[in-house]
Amino acid sequence: MKVVIYGSSGMVGQGVLRACVLDEGVSSVLLVSRRPTGPHPAKVTEIVHDDFTDFSAIEGELAGADACFYCLGVSSAGRSEAEYTRITYDYTLAAAHSLVRVSPGLVFIYVSGEGTDSEQKARAAWARIKGRTENDLAALNLRAHMFRPGYIQPRHGARSRTPLYRLLYAATSWLYPVLHRLAPTHTTTTAHLAQAMLTVARTPTGSPQILTSPQINTLATRTPPAGAS
Repeated sequence: MKVVIYGSSGMVGQGVLRACVLDEGVSSVLLVSRRPTGPHPAKVTEIVHDDFTDFSAIEGELAGADACFYCLGVSSAGRSEAEYTRITYDYTLAAAHSLVRVSPGLVFIYVSGEGTDSEQKARAAWARIKGRTENDLAALNLRAHMFRPGYIQPRHGARSRTPLYRLLYAATSWLYPVLHRLAPTHTTTTAHLAQAMLTVARTPTGSPQILTSPQINTLATRTPPAGAS
């Protein structure tokens, strides 16, 4: 399976990249990044691309992909609605449109978030924008799946790029088992998220289009990835 990953430098993307590298069924991984993130293992190739609203210049490298794991995302805090829309909606749809042209039939897995509003009526702008993104992905000629995790606990060295989040994770990581017992339907880990994404990418039919934390955790525990205990 040939995989394309957007957002591999983020916390979720780091977990997905690790799982793909360890998975013998993944033959090659192509990272599309705005800045170099290497070095990487032999089966990983990275393309540094500046304009995330237009991927036409790299479509030759994207051709023939079996799955795309779209992990690129930012917090809405401190950003205008226009800026958040550009990163969350414009970048995502530009990537998807490009892949539709060169890799028809591809599985596109979009990491969204718990609370996303498919009806686009929520008071919170981020929920409406993510809902619009999901809806427009679903309308494209590809097999799109939307992952809506709640709280995500980093595993195996995955780190948030946001300093405040890194501090919070470091201070509260020991509480995760308690949090998961108290709110199992709202919690998952980067390892479970990555494995569930690989499982869905390999499943021709039957996977829900929208998956929340309980479904993510169930899929992840079916076939544990190598080295990800």
